[in-house]
Amino acid sequence: MRTIVTGQIGMDKKAYLEATAEFAASQGESLSLYNVGDMMYAEGRDVKPGKILDLPLSRLNSLRRAAFKDIITESRGKKNFIVNTHATFRWRHGLFSAFDFDQVAKLEPELLVCLVDNIEVVHHRLHRDHEIDATLKDCMVWREEEILATELLSQAIPGSRFAILSRGRHADTRKTLFRLVCRPAMRKVYPSFPMSHVVDMPDVLAEIDHFRAQLAEHFICFDPGDVDEKLLLERAIVATREGKEFLEVAPHAFGGGKQSPPIKVRVREVMDIAGDIDGQIYMRDFKLIDQSDMIVSLVPELPGGVPGLSSGVERELQHAFEHTKEVYVVWKPKKSPSPFITETATKVFKTVDEALGYFESKGMFGEKNLFGH
Repeated sequence: MRTIVTGQIGMDKKAYLEATAEFAASQGESLSLYNVGDMMYAEGRDVKPGKILDLPLSRLNSLRRAAFKDIITESRGKKNFIVNTHATFRWRHGLFSAFDFDQVAKLEPELLVCLVDNIEVVHHRLHRDHEIDATLKDCMVWREEEILATELLSQAIPGSRFAILSRGRHADTRKTLFRLVCRPAMRKVYPSFPMSHVVDMPDVLAEIDHFRAQLAEHFICFDPGDVDEKLLLERAIVATREGKEFLEVAPHAFGGGKQSPPIKVRVREVMDIAGDIDGQIYMRDFKLIDQSDMIVSLVPELPGGVPGLSSGVERELQHAFEHTKEVYVVWKPKKSPSPFITETATKVFKTVDEALGYFESKGMFGEKNLFGH
């Protein structure tokens, strides 16, 4: 599939996409990767590393057009390729576009993906690699602009699709992009489960992780838990009460790499983006449902026999139902589900294994040999 992958600076997209291309090769697929930034530097050999965005816009646009011209030529006739670029830049020039529509149209992309990640990690990488003064708020705004610009670009390209994808915590997340690009016929699933109010329940968390892993084995999963800034906010609220100035956050290693030292995050900056975190979760999770074929929700049983049905899960189920998605619920509590669950669900199961057995019997599993199983 002809694919463009966008994402704000600080995503470390190149390493992620190179790992995706390597995985594709291990599966016998040719997946070409074009890094627009590298090609621009190759074109402008006088530009010092890390300084290209400081160029005048006219020179920057000229280098980008030269890079895209080469990509259009080199990618012609290729079945699967990824163009690694940005949709927008928020830099010293202010906010500006990172593409020319006429060249994107010539590429005839079938899929446009906006890659996202936890904002404190994006913020850390941005300052690690560039000399720029950007707050967490700046990064949140930039991410929202990047998503919107990518989606609008997709809407302007006939026949193309748009998707938001989390870079995620684990090396396995590259397989999700591989499937989107090289196995597009696979079913797309939104796993739904309680998050913030079960964070101190290790047995429930283990059950949820097992559920997520089982779905990811057989489907393209758009997992809302791969971006967990709500947990960062809750930690910041506690830190504020305790009078702490900083939080220490463990950045996720990618691809089994060495774990980096903890990131120091200023508590006040996290509190400043509280509304942005909630608003973007609300927006993003509904978009993840919209780009899925079906939603599969796990409702665990909490201590005391209480159903682990959060307000967020309820809204997700209702949104999926109202947008004509297939709705499946794994209901673990002994207490029977309410009509608001049974009347909107396509089917209700008692266990994850029962659900998986049903999906397999209906021929929903695709590419069983994808991981050598």
